[in-house]
Amino acid sequence: MDHLPSWLLTQAAAHAHRLVTEGFAGVGAKGYHYRLLSSLVADGPASQAALGRRTGIYLSDLVGALNDLETAGFVQRSPDPADRRRNVVAVTAAGRERAGELTVRVEAIQDDLLAPLSDEERARFAGLLRRLVEHHSRTR
Repeated sequence: MDHLPSWLLTQAAAHAHRLVTEGFAGVGAKGYHYRLLSSLVADGPASQAALGRRTGIYLSDLVGALNDLETAGFVQRSPDPADRRRNVVAVTAAGRERAGELTVRVEAIQDDLLAPLSDEERARFAGLLRRLVEHHSRTR
């Protein structure tokens, strides 16, 4: 099977998922937490629906992750002044700090995953994966 790129990609993805899950669990976090906090820090407050689109997290998973983050004091939800039926999510100061901690963690996870590759190979590999993802995102 190791001659099939699809099989190799699936195996590598399984290892990546395990490393991410274990790496974030070690600090009481989940991958969704990192994605949400990073998005809020980089792009600012957003409705839950917009956050779902920005991060690629399904609404059912998004609500649970936001509940976790709000309970921990990392995000704050408030009614949207333009549409009181909708909540706007914003990152708190503690959430910004947590995002920084998780960024350090995710970088270490990437180093672990890509350990056998040189810096040049890592950049090329990420570029090739990005091309695949962009291509298949456009063709759906």
